[in-house]
Amino acid sequence: MSDQYEVLAVRYGTRKAGAAEVFLNYHAYHEPDRPLRMDYFFWVARNPARSVVIDTGFSPAAGAARGRTMLMDTVPALQSAGLTPDAVTHVVLTHAHYDHIGGLPAFAGTGAEVIMTRNEYDFWTGPMGRRGQFAHTTEAGELDHLRKLRAAGRLTLTGQTRTVAPGIELIQVGGHTPGQAIVTVATPPGGPVILASDAVHYYEELERDRPFSIVADLADMYAAYDQIRELAAGARVVAGHDPLVADRFGAPADPPNVITISRD
Repeated sequence: MSDQYEVLAVRYGTRKAGAAEVFLNYHAYHEPDRPLRMDYFFWVARNPARSVVIDTGFSPAAGAARGRTMLMDTVPALQSAGLTPDAVTHVVLTHAHYDHIGGLPAFAGTGAEVIMTRNEYDFWTGPMGRRGQFAHTTEAGELDHLRKLRAAGRLTLTGQTRTVAPGIELIQVGGHTPGQAIVTVATPPGGPVILASDAVHYYEELERDRPFSIVADLADMYAAYDQIRELAAGARVVAGHDPLVADRFGAPADPPNVITISRD
């Protein structure tokens, strides 16, 4: 059906981290630090009518500058999921951090529509996005690329909600960034899938109410958790950076680093 999709999580990068680095004010929980792996994903929702990519990963240069391990660049990562950039009809950007828009140049010569929230675009292309505590999570050249896409008429800016295609909804929740969005995808039996992206980096954020360390508005981040919990009744949540995604959706991944969240 044109409004139901196969959903894949594509793991393209990884790094070693720790709980004290990952969770905001971790000392408040009076727990010892512990190692955590942070995985980097983008997502694919596809059916015979269309292929939608949600986020695009980091560029090799931006990842290397931050000590991230790149497992696959954007095009090989797409190929591992059985796609080429030309086959992609829509690219949805949940927010403008370096690890979510760095692969956009892979779609430069395609007809894919690029979509993100207006609040996100306006913030990062405006003066506040250049302030140090915000700017370190982005790449100036990648934000310039967004501007060029907008000038060329290829970037669609949305309000709080947007139907990307039948069965795929973008919902702005904020918190992690001013225009942070999640994406819900209709799937066959099993209920819809919520691609939480960085509204929920780790399941622990939802399950233990522990905000992530990078936050634009803490109250909005808590409110986003509440909203996602409500949406999760009858749905499946895919966290944005948690290695547990593979476990919760049937590890091991097949092929390696491509995790099937739902089949059409």
